[in-house]
Amino acid sequence: MTPKVETIAHQFLEALPHAKALSMTLVEISEGGRVVLSMPYDARLVGDPASGVLHGGAVYALLDTASGLASMLHAGSAGSTATLGMRVDYMRPATPGQRITAEAVCYNMTRTVAFVRATATDDDTTRPVATTNATFTNEPRRGARS
Repeated sequence: MTPKVETIAHQFLEALPHAKALSMTLVEISEGGRVVLSMPYDARLVGDPASGVLHGGAVYALLDTASGLASMLHAGSAGSTATLGMRVDYMRPATPGQRITAEAVCYNMTRTVAFVRATATDDDTTRPVATTNATFTNEPRRGARS
């Protein structure tokens, strides 16, 4: 992994207030658009007080952030991105108290659109908490010259 790719990844996470608020951390990045992010269980993000299960919005934010970063790190990326659309399939509740990890892979890049798949798991990595299919813009960074 090149230092430039790692720098971009860390700067991306630092620039997003929600990533900081959810304590998202970079676990792994790979050349070619693969990213693994995680966030700890946080009782403030519980969606169902009776069960202690995290709100789906927190899981969504983790998946969206990992997917956006995967699109930016793809070899065909023009440098900047924004979510165009994201379908989330919630498979089961995340286990209360467990860290959530999202793995995102940018599997196709056109001149203007990135296509990304992602999966969120807790400690039981054999049973996903949620999966996504998403599209992101592929555009030059603001202020960049073409």
